[in-house]
Amino acid sequence: MIDSNGSPDLEPAARALKALLPGVTDDQLANATPCAGWTVGDLLDHLMGLTLAFRTAAEKGPDPAPNGPGDPSADRLDFQWRGRLPVQLDELVAAWREPAAGTGEAAVGGVRLPADIMGVVALDELVVHGWDLASATEQPYDIDDQTLDTVHRLVSQQASSDGTPGLFGPSITQPADAPLLDRVLGLTGRKREWTP
Repeated sequence: MIDSNGSPDLEPAARALKALLPGVTDDQLANATPCAGWTVGDLLDHLMGLTLAFRTAAEKGPDPAPNGPGDPSADRLDFQWRGRLPVQLDELVAAWREPAAGTGEAAVGGVRLPADIMGVVALDELVVHGWDLASATEQPYDIDDQTLDTVHRLVSQQASSDGTPGLFGPSITQPADAPLLDRVLGLTGRKREWTP
């Protein structure tokens, strides 16, 4: 769903991601995730960084990682992530609701895009990595179809059978009548059936 300021509404995806956090146990931090080579701890470190980076982008602040975000690492994961990540998600949602958020350009990780598109990229990050976290920690993941439709339109334009470096693995074809979440995941190189 797109707000009146031209930005996507990140709240449903942020809420779905926040609902998973209490279910992540310390002994799951070393679990594999659908992100090749990443553990749950790595993924949480990535989420900590991206919530800050995309909030800064909405606020038109300086790109916190102009040379790219670098590889996430559980070794760098803030030990207070359980308290900080929900707050950063709320701040991210609030930032993209500001009237100026969807105007002009925004930069994240050395990439500069029209701000309204960058907002959809932020939404994609929350949705796909929310599913990654749910799958890696064996929790249910519930996201609404309006949010999925917005993400599907973005990934449909960027996905490739060869993969999209830095974004997605090689896309996996799904039946046209497959659930929308399955089609989104397939376009990002993921399978709904993935298990840790």
